[in-house]
This record gives sequence, C-alpha cells and structure tokens, in this order.
Amino acid sequence: MTVSDNLADTLSVAAIAAALEACGGLAHRFDVDVLAECDSSNSRLMARAEAGAPGGTVIVAKRQTAGRGRRGRGWLSAPGESLTFSLLWRFPPGTALEGLSLAVGVALVRAFEELGIADIRLKWPNDMLLRGRKLAGILVELAPSPRTAQGPAAIIGVGINLRLPAALPDDIRAGAAALAETGVALPEANHLLAHLLAALQQQLTDFSAVGFAPLRAGWQQRHAHADRPVRLLDDVNPPREGICRGVDAQGALLLETADGLQRIISGEVSLRLQA
Repeated sequence: MTVSDNLADTLSVAAIAAALEACGGLAHRFDVDVLAECDSSNSRLMARAEAGAPGGTVIVAKRQTAGRGRRGRGWLSAPGESLTFSLLWRFPPGTALEGLSLAVGVALVRAFEELGIADIRLKWPNDMLLRGRKLAGILVELAPSPRTAQGPAAIIGVGINLRLPAALPDDIRAGAAALAETGVALPEANHLLAHLLAALQQQLTDFSAVGFAPLRAGWQQRHAHADRPVRLLDDVNPPREGICRGVDAQGALLLETADGLQRIISGEVSLRLQA
C-alpha cells in the first residue's frame, strides 16, 4: 500500500497498538494518544512530562496549528500530508545526551531503508533529506524530571512529509520533499508509525547504554554534506565557511576552515551548501 490518502481517518490508538504488537510485542512499551488537532505535539507532551508521564508516552497530531522546528521555525502539519508525533523518553541516571538528535536521525533513516527507501541522507543536526530536499525534521527538547533522583528525559518531536500540499508556496516547495515522490510502496499510517517507534525504541535503548559514539559511523555513512563546502549562519557570529567533515563521537559538527578544524556544538545554526 502506498502512503495513505486518508491519514486522518486511519490513524487510531487501537490500530497503532495492534501494529506495535506485531512489531515484536511492543504495545506495552508505548502509551499512544492520537489528537485530531493541537498547537504543538511537543508542547502538549512537555506538559504531560512535567506532570510525570512515563517514558514511552507518544502524542500523534493529525493537524498542528503551531508546530515548531529548530530555531523557532514553524512546521506545517495537516491530515494526509504529514506524519507528526512526539515521543517522551526517560533515560537512566547519568546518561549523557550529546548526539541524541543525530542518533534519532540514524534510527529513522534505517527504518526507512528497511522499507526500501535508500536515498535519504542526514543534515546536521536534525534534518532528513531526500535527494537534497527536506523530507523530515527532528526537534529534541529536554524535559524536567519529576524527581531529582531520576535521569534525564527528552521530548523527541518528528515531522515527516507524506506529500506536499498543493497550496505550498513555491519558495518552500523548492526545498521540500515527501515520501509520496519515492515511488516506494509503504505501510499504511498506523503500521508506518509503529515501524518508526520500534526503530526508535531499539536505538534509544542502545543510546542509553553506550551513547552516540558507536552510532557515529552510521551517521557519517548517511551524511548529506560529507566533505563538501558549507556555510554556517547564526544570530551571534559572522558567517563561517569551510569543508564539512562530519561529526565527532559526541555529535559535534566538524568544520575544516582556513584556521583549522572547528568543533561546532550548538545546533542553533543554519548549515547551507556553498554555491
């Protein structure tokens, strides 16, 4: 089956639970809520996290009215056009979260590769590109732990374009991509979401134990801008230009400049290919 034309009608808690159970008996690991509409699935889940919601809580939004991307950018989300969800994950005490958004990206790309889509690449720190255009975004936000003895917690927001809206402005359309254009037959929405959650469950469990370092090679293999000239823009520093050498074991971007190899930690930058 191709990407569902009536995502809003097909997504349901019961169907997602059944699909999760088919993915290795994982229905017990996730507490999924499907919302017809909300401002932001990350914001809604953050409120639940602050109230003590368990790890594995998931909010799926059929429509978002105030979806957020990195650096406060908006994320368009509408029924049938996108798959948007947020996952709360609680880590053991002492877990270092450096490279978490990169680990999430690797998990999602691997999941799509298992479904037959082989040309998705990763752009630091949290974008997924299809043939050079943005297919999906990841927004990781730290959540407070209800008790000081608990480990860190994160809200992992994911927005994936299923198809591009007909009314999408031309300037945005030029840089956007969608699963519908891959030509690959994908599971219907409930099973697609379950497949992605299963991949995240395995990756986040491994990340809790060993961190990002063992995943670095997998990220580098899927790096969209490997050894290419790029420009970094932010709100504080002048533009920085260099050759993108990937990431280190902590997930920091490595930029080779005229002044030497720079290690970029903050994700609050825009990374663009040089013309």
